[in-house]
Amino acid sequence: MGERDRDSPSDFARQLVALLPRLRRFGAGLTGSLDAADELVQGACERALRAPERFTPGTRLDSWMFRIMQNIWIDQRRARGRAGPTTSEPDALAALIGEDGRRVTEASLTLERVWAAMDALSEDQRAVLVAVCVEGLSYAEAAEMLAVPPGTVMSRLFRARQSLGAALGLAGAKLGGEGGD
Repeated sequence: MGERDRDSPSDFARQLVALLPRLRRFGAGLTGSLDAADELVQGACERALRAPERFTPGTRLDSWMFRIMQNIWIDQRRARGRAGPTTSEPDALAALIGEDGRRVTEASLTLERVWAAMDALSEDQRAVLVAVCVEGLSYAEAAEMLAVPPGTVMSRLFRARQSLGAALGLAGAKLGGEGGD
């Protein structure tokens, strides 16, 4: 191996760097906090870079990384117990919306309620909700990422949407998607 080969980043590392924005968004959806999302992404990247041989070439790197992140997040939640809702960062999250005044305030308040409702979901429901509704993965892609059948994804997503609707006072409103138990 020449010196140039040794100094250039691997294709694996380049692909991982390209995924960082999506990983951060997925982490923010799981944790409800940009700081916690960054820590989650860092932990997942460290884990992946320590053992890149565990990734199967020809499969989806994003699904593999999302699964690592989900496992770390679940481990962290279990370790600290259900100590209550994670703190969201309304100023930072509202800045992502990009509006001022009344709409930002209303959006921030709504976002707080959504984060609290999402925090009340089971880990399985929240992971499916973030994978499908935030990351835009198909049911099949989410099923592959979570290592569950597509029907389980549909069922968990349906229950998550129903729980969110009830928590937000939207019972009876169509929250999208089909499914059931």
